[in-house]
Amino acid sequence: MGAPLELTGTAWAVLSAFVFLAGLCIGSFLNVCIWRIPRGESIAWPGSHCPKCGHPLGVLDNIPLLSWLCLRGKCRYCEAPITPRYFLVELLTGTLFFLLWWVRGCTWTTPIFTFYACALVAGAFIDIEHLILPDRITLGGMVAGVALSAAWPPAQGEAARLAALESSLIGLALGYGLLWLVAVLGKAALKREAMGMGDWKLLGAIGACLGWKAVLFTVLVSSLTGTVVGFTFILAGKKELQSRIPYGPHLSLAAILWMLCGPELLDAYLAWALRAA
Repeated sequence: MGAPLELTGTAWAVLSAFVFLAGLCIGSFLNVCIWRIPRGESIAWPGSHCPKCGHPLGVLDNIPLLSWLCLRGKCRYCEAPITPRYFLVELLTGTLFFLLWWVRGCTWTTPIFTFYACALVAGAFIDIEHLILPDRITLGGMVAGVALSAAWPPAQGEAARLAALESSLIGLALGYGLLWLVAVLGKAALKREAMGMGDWKLLGAIGACLGWKAVLFTVLVSSLTGTVVGFTFILAGKKELQSRIPYGPHLSLAAILWMLCGPELLDAYLAWALRAA
């Protein structure tokens, strides 16, 4: 972890700032995706506009982070409130871009992982707001994961293309099949839908992008975070909200954690388990 050896001092700081700012701009675009994709709208046309009054937004209305703060979370033209999600997604995406660059350095793995992270962020916030995971993200992630794994094997932690492709396909099948089985068994036991199909597809996409080890890691971590959040709502007296929490954001969070430090955490856990045994 840390800065690449060939980039030190000022050069590393300047490039890191550029990566963060690029992440903020991409986060602004993700907000467009989060709003338009569930509504079946084009993400390219028309240009940015207020969803309330329809007024086109100028350059000063689209500066990441600053516009939302300066406008105090309101439209400049009709003063309709602008959800804090816009600010949060921009800040989160910029931070993820920086962290992935800091951890992965100057390799093709970094832009590939930032691409995956963008899809996961968009999917998570769409799931939170609409309780759906669009096929553009899940099925698209499956296709992109297989293709990019073959093109750049280190993204799968492999050196050879064939090994990376095999890991991607196994991850896809395991991710999709594992949650499909959970959904089938849960429906049989509870007599109702236990898990949405979008979750199966998302975990399949995660497996295609990151491999079968990432699938197991994602299932474990997402189960833990889901349990913690659920118990937190119960302790706060908000038990009715527990059933409204989608699983997609937990899967996305766990997959992003894998990209940042998952293999290292897994190695550390296995070393600890061997010592304990």
